Amino acid sequence: MEYTFTEKNFQSEVLESDVPVLIDFYADWCGPCKMMMPVVAQLAQEFEGRMKVGRINSDAEPALARRFKVMSIPSFFIVKNGHVVDEMVGAMPKERLAQRMEAQLV
Repeated sequence: MEYTFTEKNFQSEVLESDVPVLIDFYADWCGPCKMMMPVVAQLAQEFEGRMKVGRINSDAEPALARRFKVMSIPSFFIVKNGHVVDEMVGAMPKERLAQRMEAQLV
């Protein structure tokens, strides 16, 4: 399941999550973000139950984008126990993103 994170659900869905969380900051107008959408959707299915995977529209949620100091999109953050443990910027192969996610499950 792919989540949509907002200011309203961020505390409960991300910071208080029992499992690590991958956040994809994107914008509707961003070409590389659009390229990553199906990749993120596939990873959400593959990591179901082990990691939450969700997206934040940086235009719709500017406070969250500022909080994470997002300067370029797509930007990916992995949050574990309420803290950022990994971050990546830009479009990338599915395998590379999956490896970084897998590393946080040990």
